[in-house]
Amino acid sequence: MRPPKLRRPLRRLLRRPRLPRTRAGQRRLVQAVMAGCVLALLPATWLYVSTDGRLRTTADAPRTEVAVVFGAGLWDGEPSPYLAHRLDAAARLYREGRIEVVLVTGDNSREDYDEPDAMRAYLTRHGVPDTRIVSDYAGFDTWDSCVRAKKIFGVDRAVLISQDFHIRRALALCRAAGVTSYGVGVAAKHDVTWYYGGVREILAAGKAALDVVFEPDPRFLGPKEPGVGRALAAARRGSGSGGGASLPAPAGAVTGR
Repeated sequence: MRPPKLRRPLRRLLRRPRLPRTRAGQRRLVQAVMAGCVLALLPATWLYVSTDGRLRTTADAPRTEVAVVFGAGLWDGEPSPYLAHRLDAAARLYREGRIEVVLVTGDNSREDYDEPDAMRAYLTRHGVPDTRIVSDYAGFDTWDSCVRAKKIFGVDRAVLISQDFHIRRALALCRAAGVTSYGVGVAAKHDVTWYYGGVREILAAGKAALDVVFEPDPRFLGPKEPGVGRALAAARRGSGSGGGASLPAPAGAVTGR
């Protein structure tokens, strides 16, 4: 049985587009493609320019009271290798006395997925006292984490820790949210995940630019949380008590604590 013939309008849509035959038409096509590429790369260029001079390593990160570690996924309930590298950097900065409190920010939007508690457990196993860790259970994306660090936890200055392909976006967004920050870009193996992250950042730069311009409210804001202040007060007293407080998870989420 012969397949039915395609209708004429549909056949026109499925035809391979014809390239311009005239030199002027070809020139306009090239110009349009180049303009599209430039527009697509503008947000990424803005990220590089706006964060110039704000990148550090674990060896030369300035002494800052608070470090912010962004979530990067869990594997079977444990931090993914990328997230583990971020947490290792935070633990090193704490042991060297460069930071006093770690704010772990991640996703706990459902019962079976709890980034902040997994991050907290990893840090305590690597020498960071539980009382010096503050959890943000509603860090659903980078913008939300930066805005909540400022508005909910009262963080004015921080060292941000993430992979090198993400840290510039985190710096730009936290700056826009009112957090003065330096970024520690953690090196990572150039595997498939790394290349995916790099390509994703080009696309995410556009959303970051929109976040800076329109300053949308986070998905979940909630009341102010004194966890960071308490942890810093305990650090100044040198007692090791207090702190460790965290914002309750959003409605419908379970903290698992």
